[in-house]
Amino acid sequence: MWKMTSKGSSTSFSRRSYRLTSDTEKPKVTGFVNDKLLSNYLHHAFPSSENTQLAATSRKPLNFQNLNEHLDRLLSEGLDNEAEDKDQNMDGRLGPATVVLDHTSGFEGLLLVDDDLLGVVGHSNFSSIRATSCVYKGKWMYEVLISSQGLMQIGWCTLHCRFNQEEGVGDTSDSYAYDGNRVRKWNVTTTNYGKAWAAGDIVTCVIDLDEGKIAFCLNGISLGVAFEDIRLGPGIAYFPAISLSFKESVAFNFGSRPIRYPMEGYRPMQDPPEADLVKAHKLLGYLKNVITTSMDTQEGTLTEQNSALWQAQGEPTVLITLAHIFNRFAPLMCKVYLVEDVLMTYFLGILEGGGAVDEHPLIQHLLDLMWLLMEDYEVQECLKQLMMSLLRAYRFSPIIPDLGLQIHYLRLSIAILKHEKTRKYLLNNVLFDVLRSVVFFFIKTPLRVEEAGLEELIPTTWWPTKFDKEGKEVKEESAEERLRRRAYERGCQRLKKRIEVVEELQVQILKLFLNNKDKGSGEASRYIFLNKFRKFLQENANNRGNPAILCPPEYMVCFLHRLIAALRSYWDEYRQRNPSSILSEDAYVPPQLFFNGKVDYFDLQRLGGLLSHLKKTLKDDLASKANIIIDPAEISAISMDDLDEDDENVTQQQQRLGGAAAGGGALARPSWLSSPTLGRANRFLSTAAVSLMNPRRSLATVEKVKVRTLTVEQRTEEDIEGSQGNDGLLLGRPPDEPDHPITEKSLLEILDGAIMMYNLSVHQQLGKMVGVSDDVHEYAVALKDTEDKIARCPAKRKDILDELTKSQKVFSEKLNHLSRRLAWINATIYSKEKMLDIYWLLQVCIRVIEHSDRTKTLFAFMPEFYMNVAMNSYSALKNYFSPVNGMDELSGYQETLSRLAAILAKHFADSRIVGTDIKDSLMQALASYVCYPNSLRAVERIPEEQRVAMMKNLLAPYEQRPWAQTNWILVRLWRGCGFGYRYTRLPHLLKSKPEDANMPSLQKPCPSTLLQQHMADLLRSDSEMAASFLNSVLNQLNWAFSEFIGMIQEIQQAAERPERNFVDSRQLKVCATCFDLSVSLLRVLEMTITLVPEIFLNWSRPSAELLLRRLAQLINQVLNRVTAEKNLFDRVVNLRLPGLESVDHYPILVAVTGILVRILVDSDVQGIQRATAVLLADPCFQLRSIQYLLGENELSAMGATPPPPEKKHFSLQAYPDYISLEELGKVEGLLSHLTRESRQAAATAMPTSEEDLCPICYAHPISAVFRPCSHKSCKACINQHLMNNKDCFFCKATITAVDDYIKPSSS
Repeated sequence: MWKMTSKGSSTSFSRRSYRLTSDTEKPKVTGFVNDKLLSNYLHHAFPSSENTQLAATSRKPLNFQNLNEHLDRLLSEGLDNEAEDKDQNMDGRLGPATVVLDHTSGFEGLLLVDDDLLGVVGHSNFSSIRATSCVYKGKWMYEVLISSQGLMQIGWCTLHCRFNQEEGVGDTSDSYAYDGNRVRKWNVTTTNYGKAWAAGDIVTCVIDLDEGKIAFCLNGISLGVAFEDIRLGPGIAYFPAISLSFKESVAFNFGSRPIRYPMEGYRPMQDPPEADLVKAHKLLGYLKNVITTSMDTQEGTLTEQNSALWQAQGEPTVLITLAHIFNRFAPLMCKVYLVEDVLMTYFLGILEGGGAVDEHPLIQHLLDLMWLLMEDYEVQECLKQLMMSLLRAYRFSPIIPDLGLQIHYLRLSIAILKHEKTRKYLLNNVLFDVLRSVVFFFIKTPLRVEEAGLEELIPTTWWPTKFDKEGKEVKEESAEERLRRRAYERGCQRLKKRIEVVEELQVQILKLFLNNKDKGSGEASRYIFLNKFRKFLQENANNRGNPAILCPPEYMVCFLHRLIAALRSYWDEYRQRNPSSILSEDAYVPPQLFFNGKVDYFDLQRLGGLLSHLKKTLKDDLASKANIIIDPAEISAISMDDLDEDDENVTQQQQRLGGAAAGGGALARPSWLSSPTLGRANRFLSTAAVSLMNPRRSLATVEKVKVRTLTVEQRTEEDIEGSQGNDGLLLGRPPDEPDHPITEKSLLEILDGAIMMYNLSVHQQLGKMVGVSDDVHEYAVALKDTEDKIARCPAKRKDILDELTKSQKVFSEKLNHLSRRLAWINATIYSKEKMLDIYWLLQVCIRVIEHSDRTKTLFAFMPEFYMNVAMNSYSALKNYFSPVNGMDELSGYQETLSRLAAILAKHFADSRIVGTDIKDSLMQALASYVCYPNSLRAVERIPEEQRVAMMKNLLAPYEQRPWAQTNWILVRLWRGCGFGYRYTRLPHLLKSKPEDANMPSLQKPCPSTLLQQHMADLLRSDSEMAASFLNSVLNQLNWAFSEFIGMIQEIQQAAERPERNFVDSRQLKVCATCFDLSVSLLRVLEMTITLVPEIFLNWSRPSAELLLRRLAQLINQVLNRVTAEKNLFDRVVNLRLPGLESVDHYPILVAVTGILVRILVDSDVQGIQRATAVLLADPCFQLRSIQYLLGENELSAMGATPPPPEKKHFSLQAYPDYISLEELGKVEGLLSHLTRESRQAAATAMPTSEEDLCPICYAHPISAVFRPCSHKSCKACINQHLMNNKDCFFCKATITAVDDYIKPSSS
């Protein structure tokens, strides 16, 4: 006896080795069992209605010679009546029997339509399309599967309706529509109707042409009658129709598939294939009979057996019986309707008993039979349709409390994919090519929590109820609130456990894909998956601007988490078998993957620029460090002509979309937005091209689009895993890289792909979903505010109280809904387990960067996305996960922080990194890092050598580089130490709530004395660097403040014009930015003077005097502009324009005061004398500006009448919470010192003739003479000039020396 293998890969009985009809040379084929037993067996397997009453003895004997005739008779019973019914069914409908979307003339605008003409994607502002058939009497229905929840109007229209880019279905008199996006119904006018729809819902559109009514249902629940008394009569027939905006997508089911929510009395637009259905159900019944019947050849009897235990034993009788069934069953199983209604339903029924999928081997045996007894093209088409139906069923099933429907479909998917031959066929040809199988890893979020059963699952809701002045949550809570919160958390846990069941099934599917031991029938599944996965990544990396091709980010998030779970499981299994390899905890991708060419990174940017450029410039390093020789032909640069041609092709392709359709060509682009298969939207419809369209043209003639072919297509398992003497993916190990096994090399590539996925869209989606948490917070603050108002409302104002009570009720209902929705999102996206996945990716990226860094110049080959993911995953952990799960609980968190700090400190100014965007990102990440105490301490923990190098890079001159972020970093290191610089928010903004209290700029000051000390040491020891750094700071301050003043002049002029003017918001934003930059540059100057005063005051240092004079000049300019009476600055500040909130007297005057106090009060005697002399010598100095700081003016200082009391003056004394008494005392000392010194200077000043003044500035006496030309100026002017130019002001001769000029005494 032989037995079929359950793998379906090595059956020893080929379909083609026997015939179904009898052989003429052998009149009897009953040699397997005796004739009587065979006849009884066949009668039992294929019972006829007439034979059931007859005794077994009087029945006509059956054998394999007459079985075909018997089967044909059985299958034809009742089919005549079906044909008559079908003719009657046509009554009331006009058009083709197969109903599809009318892609030849029934549309308006631009649309992408699927191959089956049932799925559609909007490609213009507002496109419309109708079906090919219409109805004029009777009751009819069709279903629409909603793929995206945006703006769409779905319903019915007549042939007379004329649509355009603004008006669609429901906007004309004979069209009627439901819009679940705005929750309205449309028929010229619009009113509220129905419920909001979400992606994954099914809308049923029903029309009763006997009563003249139209209604809609959502997921089988009626939304009520929408329209009554619709127009009927001769010439009026209604077509199914839709209008949809750009990127929105749906799929129609007119009846080509089983209707998901049938309605009694209503018929689908397309009749089901009744005759085929009857045949298929009969044949399925015969199949069930065979697998539940056992033959005892010894006793000659038939016995019932449990179908779950059935196996295709080597009984020739059974096999030939099954072959007769499949001979008729196979052609039927290529039809969509029958696969879904018959086969899928049967398979689901097998699994209904529960238990593990492995406990139901019958599906495996049935798949064995299908591969054995059906032609390859039949079984392949059947499996494709089966997976398509499963995917649709999974995606468009409503969420119920136990997620039972989703679990049901996933279990069947696992059972099918467990079959090796089936799995490999589907992986090779269907799952990533025809279908979008990533949908299987997605768990949709319910929009309507009551329908999803969340009210029963989470009966008690909770949200924060106590907030501080800035709107931040306060952790204190009463006993009652604590009980409520705990009840809510218990409900969240119940929900999470149910979701985890689904997630575990999804991981099982991926584990089947990643199986690398199933080599019985060709290449192992993992290597097929790897190639498809890489193409999937390429598709998403290279089509950022085409939403139809991109995988939606919400799917990508779920796919990533399941992939990480499966990957780590296989990684740790390998470690158990090979103890010398590393644990998944310590996973990393070795650097040789980035430069050995074994993994395709498409056209993704490398840290050092383009790959072709790196191969040319670093070919010697590749040869010496990695023993990789680049083929000279490969290095030949891509010519600019080629690049231009590629760009041109892309733009032409985009512009020519309509043209492609005009020629009947199909754009072969897999569309994520179309629903039925999530497969390919191949037809592009354009109103302009209708007359030229040829819908009959073969879809094989696809327009050729230039796409780089993936090298992975040619790779074998040996290329990836390597063999004896072949390192596979790890070819070219650099000498610094440890020589020990990491894991299976294929897993390294999957890990690399997972990191790329995070960079492509996962991070963006994590940030987007935080919006629900923000909404809860906003509503909670609004509710608390309303409750406070109710408590304060006087009893006699009942009208106000009623309004407040209504608001309170609305906010409470909204919070009940949102808190349950948030529980779902926290379980599916922000759970502790998901946080650990992101943390693992962060640690992997840190290790990869550290390993790559050791390769010295070859570091430039690392793709940029590793750096991005390191920064973004840390940002996600801190900003998106932290409200739910604290980061401090993560193991090794402090060490990870320090390692990331070391990476940011080292690479933000790394010459090996050339990309402007990545450099900016690194700088911004470091700037954010130093704003928070935890991460700042991590920076302080990195080795001293790295800290000093970081500070040195920060102190590099500001010219020729993005300096604003650098300056911001230095300011954050100082904030908390400066004069009046201990604030989190400016005094005048305290009453307003910040938009986002988590912003880095709104964190409490956390200065770093350690890093300040490094800065001081560097500036002190390197006078040349100190001079160039400070000169660049002074230059930028001069630029920023001048720009600011210029802009506020324009704003003031616009505000004073009599006509109504709107100042451009961008201009206001730039103006505020220039002001903020001026303040932060002043703070850096204050920091420098405090830490290293000798740079300005020790005139034995070169440039010290010049720097002090420049500083005094700028300080006087700032003071004069800001403190002048009725000045421009005052007027603009008093306008309080939105966007200029940060512009105020306090920040800039306090920064200037800090500098003055440091040089005129806190210095030594000599320093104070020098600073005073320079300040007073500056022609712009006005004592009035210093008096302004304390609310005085010249008149009050001299004892004159004070200004009227209603005139409110700025004064530092008005900010006791911000400025200490000690600081105020220093300002008073400063004022008295300058008052005294200025009077004394005025008394002793000798009048200077105009001839003795510097001819450049006319502010200082001549004090320098140039050699060799002997022209003269003051020292300040010539020193400033010589920093940038060596030519004389006047004669352009090269200056070789500058001597002191002493005026000769007059004779």
